[in-house]
Amino acid sequence: MKHLMPFLILTLCWGGLLSKDSSDLNAIYLIKQQALKKSEVMDHLFQLVEVHGPRLTGSPGFRRAAEWAVKRLQEWGMDNTRLEKWGPYGHGWSYSRFSAHLISPQYEALIGVPLGWTPGTSGPVRGTPLIAPLEKDVQAFISKYKGRLKGMIILAAKVQSVKVAETAYFRRWTKDELGKLATAEQASPDQFDYSNPNLKIPTSPDKRRAYFENAPSWAIDRYRAQRQKRQNQLNQFLTEEGVALVIHPATRGSGGTVFPPRMGSHNPEDPLPPPAIALTPEHYNRIFRLVDRNLKPEIEVTTTTRFWSDDLNSINVVAELAGTHSPEEVVMIGAHLDSVAPGLGATDNAAGSAVMMEVMRIFKATGLSLDRTVRIVLWGGEEQGLLGSEAYVNKHFADKETMELRPEHQKLSAYYNLDNGGGRIRGIYLQENEMVRPIFESWLKPFEDMGAATVSIRNTGFTDHVPFDAVGLPGFQFIQDPLEYSTRTHHSNMDTYDRIQPGDLMQASAIIASFVYHTANRTKLLPRKPLPAPPPSIPGNLQEEKN
Repeated sequence: MKHLMPFLILTLCWGGLLSKDSSDLNAIYLIKQQALKKSEVMDHLFQLVEVHGPRLTGSPGFRRAAEWAVKRLQEWGMDNTRLEKWGPYGHGWSYSRFSAHLISPQYEALIGVPLGWTPGTSGPVRGTPLIAPLEKDVQAFISKYKGRLKGMIILAAKVQSVKVAETAYFRRWTKDELGKLATAEQASPDQFDYSNPNLKIPTSPDKRRAYFENAPSWAIDRYRAQRQKRQNQLNQFLTEEGVALVIHPATRGSGGTVFPPRMGSHNPEDPLPPPAIALTPEHYNRIFRLVDRNLKPEIEVTTTTRFWSDDLNSINVVAELAGTHSPEEVVMIGAHLDSVAPGLGATDNAAGSAVMMEVMRIFKATGLSLDRTVRIVLWGGEEQGLLGSEAYVNKHFADKETMELRPEHQKLSAYYNLDNGGGRIRGIYLQENEMVRPIFESWLKPFEDMGAATVSIRNTGFTDHVPFDAVGLPGFQFIQDPLEYSTRTHHSNMDTYDRIQPGDLMQASAIIASFVYHTANRTKLLPRKPLPAPPPSIPGNLQEEKN
């Protein structure tokens, strides 16, 4: 009997390796061959960024990018490939000219961008600016400046801090950082009570991050609505006063990188702001200091912009690979196709869209059999608050306000999203879905040598998996290396093709294709968290704390 023990132990171990959630290594080999050695992901990225960017929702660039994606997916032989309308959305917007110059006391070409959804200047605007920092207390600002702003160029903020970079702009997650990310967040008696109608959103960076990472989607929606209401009041006043131009500093960044604030709105019912631009902090600060010392600098700015209102709806790109065994059950992948005004949207989020398209190409190229249908959706309206994905979830799966479920709700196994820049995948967030932990740990094993091994129980927010999670569906975002996302590219004029690391997108394509393959062929749908309750009926008055 003792001679049989090693054999029995080996058999049990081998049986565990071949469990229903172990990885199909033959399929992974085929996926890696396509993703790493025959990749076309940078070709997809080139089209989305260099040819069709920027891609603001409702703009011609977005429409052309969506039509190109549909054509490419059709060429690969996808099923049910289409542009699916959703809406109403509102205006599209684009700009065709920007120039800014400091004329005196000495000439300097100014680096900047027009702000999205703001009108153009109708020719050059020239003059000496007035320092008039826009305050959070709109009524106080109106009382202070009423009757003083007609025809003025205003500087909308104080001097910005430009710090010397003591750390690299480019970074990858370290082993220690990933270890911390893999641990559950420490319980605290100071947890936010999101149902409190008098809840104040913290202003300190750490607490604010914790608030938004854990806030339910309805709480974020109400905050956005309150913020837009304040912006509308300010925009209406500035326009009625006859302000010629508003100049903002970049909200962060340096060295020619412009991270602009938001000022205009895609909603045609919201008041139009005056023409507005953002300048890199170094150039903004120079103008501010000259004005502050009464040296009367003169600047000249020209912007040409256009609102697009032919169709106030928008579109998502949808395509499928029909399942062979249970085609009525679905695995979804997605990324947002739209970008913001200042840049070409390479890391945010042509990278994610290119990877998800590459995943679909890999399946066609390998001929791997998929029991369930795999559906890709490239979203519009993400930058305005996950509008395209929310509309899709509401139509196909559930109404998050009432938690009324659609028939398709029971047929979705998982939704996988990619939207944290162009960095390689280091793991996945579970969104507190403890039941999928052993499954995902098993599926990541073959990719440990590619740096992907972290499984985090934590929530992550602000992208298109959130509407799925909000109605009790398994929706997941992958953990990605930061690279330069927050320091250089996210919502900036430097979000360009050259900031992408090709090997990172290839690695991400392989991992996501493997996850999708195993989800599509798993015996059962992925386990789910309990259905959430409908949001509480409280006033939509979530406020920011005042310093």
